[in-house]
Amino acid sequence: MRLITVVALFALLAGCGVKVPYTEQIKEQYSLSEENIRKVQFFTSATIILQRKNAVENQETTDGGALVTNENSVENRIIIPVNTRCVFEKFEANGDIHVRFEVGQNKTLRFAIRKGQTNGRYYLLANSWDANKGGEINYGNLTYYATTDSGSAYLLVITKKLKKVKRKDRIVKGMKV
Repeated sequence: MRLITVVALFALLAGCGVKVPYTEQIKEQYSLSEENIRKVQFFTSATIILQRKNAVENQETTDGGALVTNENSVENRIIIPVNTRCVFEKFEANGDIHVRFEVGQNKTLRFAIRKGQTNGRYYLLANSWDANKGGEINYGNLTYYATTDSGSAYLLVITKKLKKVKRKDRIVKGMKV
């Protein structure tokens, strides 16, 4: 009974992987070419929020002579929670990586190694960052702004270490004179 428990525990532990940041070192260690990387499951390290706001403002006067400012706005938000699965889409010439979270034309996000970073992680990349609006990102042929917290999101992958050992035991009984 104890042997079955030990074997079951070993099988459970051997099947588990650990999420680690996707880095250039991981890419080199596993020889991830554009063909091989398509088989890798990526995840996000933090929640990414993309927001888009359309505001229309009208100024009118009422029958009583009062000045009225009427403002209507529509906000669209795309929320990509932490640990959301994504797949590789393409590499850019400079090494940036595009990943896809959903089906649709140009619905990819770009991740890159930041200049001056020594950890080698691939962080969410925006066209530009504004302190008030956030990071400007083109997603699905529309312009969105990523929240400043979204800028800390980087790509994760699962790594597993499998070790198989086959062993044959033979018990020697010894010899008599």
